[in-house]
Amino acid sequence: MAESYRKKKKICLMCAGKIKNVTYKDVDILRKYINEKGKILPRRVTGNCAEHQRYMATQIKRARAIALLPYTK
Repeated sequence: MAESYRKKKKICLMCAGKIKNVTYKDVDILRKYINEKGKILPRRVTGNCAEHQRYMATQIKRARAIALLPYTK
């Protein structure tokens, strides 16, 4: 008999206060939000709220524009 388990809801680390003021210069933090091919991970994977997901996407794009992060790998 298969029992269904509920997954724990992911919380936004920026809303929880564990990560503060991420900018395009914080490459180590931004690398956690892209996959091995260089694509931006979706909200359901990262657990960010909508506001912070858009913010992280903008910062990743800025870091790519000045060659701190790759567009592809």
